[in-house]
Amino acid sequence: MDKRPDNRSDIRDFLASRRARITPEQAGLPSSGRRRVPGLRREEVAVLAGVSTEWYTRLEKGHINGVSEDVLDAVARALHLDDDERTYLFDLARAAQPAGRAPRRRKAVDLPPRVQWLLDSMTLSAAFVTNGRLDIVATNALARAVLSPMFHSDTADDQGRPNCARYYFLDPGARHFVADWDQAVTITTALLRAEAGRYPNDRALRELIGELSTLSTEFRTLWAAHDVRIHHGGVKSFHHPDAGPLELTYQPLDLPLSTREAHSLTIYTAEPGTPDEDRLKLLASLAATPNGPRARLSPSAADPRDRATDTGDAPE
Repeated sequence: MDKRPDNRSDIRDFLASRRARITPEQAGLPSSGRRRVPGLRREEVAVLAGVSTEWYTRLEKGHINGVSEDVLDAVARALHLDDDERTYLFDLARAAQPAGRAPRRRKAVDLPPRVQWLLDSMTLSAAFVTNGRLDIVATNALARAVLSPMFHSDTADDQGRPNCARYYFLDPGARHFVADWDQAVTITTALLRAEAGRYPNDRALRELIGELSTLSTEFRTLWAAHDVRIHHGGVKSFHHPDAGPLELTYQPLDLPLSTREAHSLTIYTAEPGTPDEDRLKLLASLAATPNGPRARLSPSAADPRDRATDTGDAPE
């Protein structure tokens, strides 16, 4: 009995959106004058991939079950998919395979103590661990200081743990705290899209996507674009309530802790010798002050929803 979720609409919309962005000239095909739709026609993709038009049409309608890796590779090349998009296509195909029994529900994984020891050893870098749904599940003191508006947000869960996507899209203060908000939400949505391709049975992920789709017009628009991101890193700028303008480089690293749950270790650092490094050191000093600002910055110090009287962390 096939217990897999029906992801045909995701396959259809993804392939159609990738086809629409490629011109005949980009694909090395002669242009035939006026075209009713942007991008390539299905028959043109079929020619480029070396398959019949009928076969590709069926594939784009979501019937991907049983398609060989060689054919998927050919389609990926025809549509000029990048590495992340190719991985996503293969994940969609894998998820469409029939299963003899219902897939096991993903369960939250307790992080081993060694992970927290690793985080705490990074005293001049803000380090935190996220799962595939972008819940922040572990941090060091400096990460809590750098991301304090997220921990103090009403979008954090009952345990005071933020979710990056929920904060970016549903907390109005995020637009001020994150200077590059447009880029941040675009990347965040693409990361969630890739995670949904890998784990279509993740109930918590589906609930998060449903919540964001219901409450955020921006998320609905970005989600409909079917963009995916797996590997990322770069520079992020903040308007920090304690340190002022802060520009940090960041690099997520895969953290293979369990086959049931994906985790990523993200490290924020400042360029040496810059004012940003000085501000980061200031936050590190504040976070390390006994019985002082560190307690204010710690999510366990108080209920993160009860911060209205704390003027230093008033909503932006």
